[in-house]
Amino acid sequence: MTYNSYVIHQEEAYMTQEEGWDRDLLLDPAWEKQQRKTFTAWCNSHLRKAGTQIENIEEDFRNGLKLMLLLEVISGERLPKPDKGKMRFHKIANVNKALDYICSKGVKLVSIGAEEIVDGNAKMTLGMIWTIILRFAIQDISVEETSAKEGLLLWCQRKTAPYRNVNVQNFHISWKDGLALCALIHRHRPDLIDYSKLRKDDPIGNLNTAFEVAEKFLDIPKMLDAEDIVNTPKPDEKAIMTYVSCFYHAFAGAEQVRNRAAEQTMRAMQQKLEDFRDYRRVHKPPRVQEKCQLEINFNTLQTKLRLSNRPAFMPSEGKMVSDIANAWKGLEQVEKGYEEWLLTEIRRLERLDHLAEKFKQKCSLHETWTSGKEELLSQKDFESASLMEIRALMRKHEAFESDLAAHQDRVEQIAAIAQELNELDYHDAVTVNARCQGICDQWDNLGTLTQKRRDSLERVEKLWETIDQLYLEFAKRAAPFNNWMDGAMEDLQDMFIVHSIEEIQSLITAHDQFKATLPEADKERMATMGIQSEILKIAQTYGIKLSGINPYTNLSPQDISNKWDAVKHLVPLRDQMLQEEVARQQANERLRRQFAAQANIIGPWIQTKMEEIGHVSADITGSLEDQMNNLKQYEQNIINYKSNIDKLEGDHQLSQESLIFDNKHTNYTMEHIRVGWEQLLTTIARTINEVENQILTRDAKGISQEQLNEFRASFNHFDRKRNGMMDPDDFRACLISMGYDLGEVEFARIMTLVDANNTGVVTFQAFIDFMTRETAETDTAEQVMASFKILASDKSYITVDELRRELPLEQAEYCISRMTRYVGADGTTGALDYISFSSALYGESDL
Repeated sequence: MTYNSYVIHQEEAYMTQEEGWDRDLLLDPAWEKQQRKTFTAWCNSHLRKAGTQIENIEEDFRNGLKLMLLLEVISGERLPKPDKGKMRFHKIANVNKALDYICSKGVKLVSIGAEEIVDGNAKMTLGMIWTIILRFAIQDISVEETSAKEGLLLWCQRKTAPYRNVNVQNFHISWKDGLALCALIHRHRPDLIDYSKLRKDDPIGNLNTAFEVAEKFLDIPKMLDAEDIVNTPKPDEKAIMTYVSCFYHAFAGAEQVRNRAAEQTMRAMQQKLEDFRDYRRVHKPPRVQEKCQLEINFNTLQTKLRLSNRPAFMPSEGKMVSDIANAWKGLEQVEKGYEEWLLTEIRRLERLDHLAEKFKQKCSLHETWTSGKEELLSQKDFESASLMEIRALMRKHEAFESDLAAHQDRVEQIAAIAQELNELDYHDAVTVNARCQGICDQWDNLGTLTQKRRDSLERVEKLWETIDQLYLEFAKRAAPFNNWMDGAMEDLQDMFIVHSIEEIQSLITAHDQFKATLPEADKERMATMGIQSEILKIAQTYGIKLSGINPYTNLSPQDISNKWDAVKHLVPLRDQMLQEEVARQQANERLRRQFAAQANIIGPWIQTKMEEIGHVSADITGSLEDQMNNLKQYEQNIINYKSNIDKLEGDHQLSQESLIFDNKHTNYTMEHIRVGWEQLLTTIARTINEVENQILTRDAKGISQEQLNEFRASFNHFDRKRNGMMDPDDFRACLISMGYDLGEVEFARIMTLVDANNTGVVTFQAFIDFMTRETAETDTAEQVMASFKILASDKSYITVDELRRELPLEQAEYCISRMTRYVGADGTTGALDYISFSSALYGESDL
């Protein structure tokens, strides 16, 4: 139940109307906010007379004290003495006293109880305050046999009728733009607001102007927020009524004092002024004498009675000397007011005559200018015009609109003069209003016709501009789409060279991605063609004849369609080409795998054979004849393996014919295999030759097999790279280990012997030649034994520690590994026999 239904006034007709007010929307939060602010301000406007106020409407009335005080202030009557306690029942008792007083004023309260007010029920509290406002601020309003809400509404309509853009029909949306409030203030106090400067499109500015002026000059507090009113579709009716009623009470009293009858002509008002001056000169002076004599007589009588010891004379109520003086003072104030009124009326009539003449002059000028304008604006000359002609008509119409706008000031001046004539109560206001209304109606009609013509011109121009814009849009979309089709056709016909399954698969993936974009491209094509269809539809609907040429592009819809068909034709051809290439690459892949399978066997086989040949040549366990037999067997195996090389050459030939240049399945290329095979053949031949040379050397020099083995062991020990050759540093270390005392010159001489071709390495054959030549030329064994004897401090044996201390590490380890244990009686633990070592290395000594 809404709180409007809580109040049932004793006047049934009035309350029947009240009960129907926006029942379904009363709980709107925006409305509640407006009511809370307005009712609070209204209560404070009365409570401030008692030196207090409220902050929160549902909280500050809970104890009933300020509620009772509010009723006393607005009614001027005393209510029963309130309870001073702070208990709940004290508060309920105080609120009940206030509610009882409201009921005593003829208002029946339904469903509003003291408990709800004490509990701070916002809806009930706002309903109660609205009941008080209805009873004490609105009910007694009476205008032309209407009362309460209707009376207040009629009063507002009467006061704002002459004002432009104001049409008060209710107490909600009629007040949203603020002009009605400003009109009420201007009607009664034109000095406070310049109404001509207000704009209907500035509602917040208008409302704030009215609120500020009313608060500053009319003692009406601000009860509303401009933003709340403007931003609410339908402002709260009760809040607006409460605020507007304050204006009624502020202005209506002042109007009642004006009981003087004004004349309509200057002559009549001047006659009234002359009559008033006669009254001042002729009729009033005798009364002044009478008043003075009355005061003298009263004073004389009081003196005589006092001297006679008699009681003072007491005139009846209202006839005291002071009463007469006050009445006389009131008369003088009335005279002053009457004289001011007469002078004001004379000035008003003078102003009215001037304004009436000015009004007629401006109306005549305006009516002359508007003559024939309505017929001009009603022409339909644009219906058969071209786009250029329509634009020319539009410019002409814009010039007329500028002219029309320039005459707006004159119309506003005419309306302002008419309004001022009404405000000054011009006697022929009916004629003025009729003529002003006719001008305003004609002006509105001109505005309507002007807007209609502009709308028609803009509509036809817009049709042409729409077609022009569609032409441009077609060009913007057709150009990139055409470029895309050109690029697609180029890509679809592009030749390609691939060398692997992955590469052709990448092309297929790219082609599939391209095909995936075709539906989207088809949508773009349809959208582009749809623009052309829209152009044709507009032309057909509105009867526009098209030239058939797009001013923004040379591309036609047919061009787009033809290229699209070409793209669709090329797609399956590209599919076929890619699939054929897939088959070719699959065949190539088989060749790669076939080649790789053999190459991965042959390559390691060659490497293995190379290593085995190296082991045979370095082997010192058998005789040279055994080595030769093993090498011959290896040579035969290698020759027998040639068929595998030939088959691999055949596979390689097929790969080259298929333009296969790489193979990820093997690290061996045919070139690697060829080089390895040639190295293998070279190595086996060279190794066989070396063994043959060793046999010849052995037989020619008379070297035993044991010496050759010893030479081989020494050579292998210092051949750190294990490639069958010693570097110069390795050769130097070997010589030093055998007792050579080498300087740089001597070593260089030896290197020229063992490396005559300056290859930078010493082969085993060169080493054997050198060693046989050295053993033949000198008694090397005796030299070595003499050297070891020096190292051993003349002992017949040498220790491990002495070898490691005196010789380089490699040489020391070599000697330690070859020397036998010394067995002489003078030996110590770990003693080594260097004599037998030297004899074994160089042959038996002559000693």
